[in-house]
Amino acid sequence: ALTEPRVAARWFAWPANLWLDLFPLAATGVAILLLRSLWDRHDRRPFLLAVALFLLGYAGLVISLWPDVVPYHASIWQAAADEATLRFALLGIVVVLPLVLAYTAHAYRVFRGKTVPDAHGGDAAAHGHAGRRTAALGTDLHLS
Repeated sequence: ALTEPRVAARWFAWPANLWLDLFPLAATGVAILLLRSLWDRHDRRPFLLAVALFLLGYAGLVISLWPDVVPYHASIWQAAADEATLRFALLGIVVVLPLVLAYTAHAYRVFRGKTVPDAHGGDAAAHGHAGRRTAALGTDLHLS
């Protein structure tokens, strides 16, 4: 999309948009950290870095196309629904979103600490299971 004159002008209008250089630099840094973190024994870091890389890519897309939601045809204000419809949707979000978040938090609290790392100390695939054991029962937890 950098061949599109409007997008190229937005990204390469130097020095007016110098702050936009932070997005590709941050994406490059996050990608390098993500590749390096794949060999760590931490599960959260690669996941969070992948989410950050996705969000940076999405932010770049939004910056490139703003304010158009249908590229070069309809702006966000032209594509928006009627004000009454938006109010109704907001009311639904205000009611439903807290319920979904509360249920998710409850589910995480209920299942927290139910598994422990594999007690065999070896390769989990060699033992024919997913490498987790239930804490309460001491039995294998098969995920296949």
